[in-house]
Amino acid sequence: MDIKEIVEIDGSYLEGGGQALRNALSLSCILRRPIRVVKIRANRPKPGLANQHLHAVNLLKDITNADVVGNTLLSTELEFTPRTIIGGMYREDTHTAASITLIYQTVLPVLLFAGRSSRVDVTGGTNVFFAPQVEYMLQVLQPNLERFGISFELKVLHYGFCPRGNGRCQLDVEPVRQLSAGQFLEFGQIQCVDGVSFCAGRIPMSLATDMQEAAVLEIHRLRPYQDCRIQVVKHSLEKARDNGAGIVMVAHTSTGCVLGSSALGQKKFLAHMLGSDASSQLAGYMSAEICVDANLQDQLIIFMALASGCSHFRTGSLTQHTRTAIYVAEKMTGVKFSVDINQSGQTVVSCEGIGYRNEFLQLDA
Repeated sequence: MDIKEIVEIDGSYLEGGGQALRNALSLSCILRRPIRVVKIRANRPKPGLANQHLHAVNLLKDITNADVVGNTLLSTELEFTPRTIIGGMYREDTHTAASITLIYQTVLPVLLFAGRSSRVDVTGGTNVFFAPQVEYMLQVLQPNLERFGISFELKVLHYGFCPRGNGRCQLDVEPVRQLSAGQFLEFGQIQCVDGVSFCAGRIPMSLATDMQEAAVLEIHRLRPYQDCRIQVVKHSLEKARDNGAGIVMVAHTSTGCVLGSSALGQKKFLAHMLGSDASSQLAGYMSAEICVDANLQDQLIIFMALASGCSHFRTGSLTQHTRTAIYVAEKMTGVKFSVDINQSGQTVVSCEGIGYRNEFLQLDA
């Protein structure tokens, strides 16, 4: 396929949300292949580009000096033609509670293939619905991506929640020459469970304590002798101006597996239910002895496709997000993913990556 040939991505495929758009944009920038994404977020109540998607598009436009058609709010079709990936300092203010982590999910793979280090400063929501919480990105995604040879630092300057946002983070990314294949097959033994139960604004610390106590109780009900240490935090006014509450739990195994679960409070939420739900989900992962949790699956696909060598991960049932990510990766890179069910009923996903090399790194002055 000619590198200048435009690749059309169906944004309504399976999950029909922002996943196809995010992965298509990232791969377009890295491979310098123009794309046309149609039926963007067709399966959502409000189809088309939402704030977080529009800001990600415009950020990547700046990073790659791209030509873009259709980068307007609620646009259902987008054409994106990137040029060179330019590492450096970038700032994006969404003026909303748009997910900072989903914006980072789009730009991180791209900046790995820049010619120099980069910093991306984004204002929006750090802990919002239908997106990974910022603690998940720090405590679960980051250690898992290290297996591909990826290094980044994420600093939370201010926490932000729905509906106002007001959160602010800085992401520092070091470029790579080439990604290593990631292996996530050996579960090992559970070493510890930790995490954070937090609240902010006018929400009393007692609710964060209720979440923590319910989470620990549920873990001990399902796994009586499991070490479980969840920190209770009330964010100061300097760190969070608005109301927010949630919990993120993380399990660590002897082979380096890091699995996470989370829950986020809404108005008049039941703290003990949030803690119990997050704990039950994590306990389910531990009992099944999977190496990659449901929320991490889709985030690994793009790196598997780009890596040198064959990557594998062992998980539970594939999410629609993951199947959508596979569809985009196969169409953009030409790789093939294999999805097999083993004797224990676990799903094993494998991919021989294209071994993409960073052609800009040696150009850095």
